Amino acid sequence: VQLVESGGGLVQAGGSLRLSCAASGLTFSGYTMGWFRQAPGEEREFVAAIIRSGTTYVADSVKGRFTISRDNAKNTMYLQMNSLKPEDTAVYYCAAGPFNGLYTVSTKYTYWGQGTQVTVSS
Repeated sequence: VQLVESGGGLVQAGGSLRLSCAASGLTFSGYTMGWFRQAPGEEREFVAAIIRSGTTYVADSVKGRFTISRDNAKNTMYLQMNSLKPEDTAVYYCAAGPFNGLYTVSTKYTYWGQGTQVTVSS
């Protein structure tokens, strides 16, 4: 199983980025997919999750600014991030879990990508 994130980078506050997570080696449509992030010196933090049907759950800290989506035909998940703030700066990880629920706990997820850096300047 391989999860590969892309789309990170440096952006000014108020800007947008779109992260992608390409999955291989698993039956993508059967997995709950999630985004987590980790800032230096901080715990890994839940950002958003999406189940196979497309139902989503987004953390309060990013609600109204971030949108999670998936394309089961392309085995790819996305995170559209708008109105970015400096506090959104972190390494963003995608994760896959063999269940059909909107879990926010990282230990529930089985597979992880290598992460992509998002830096928001003020």
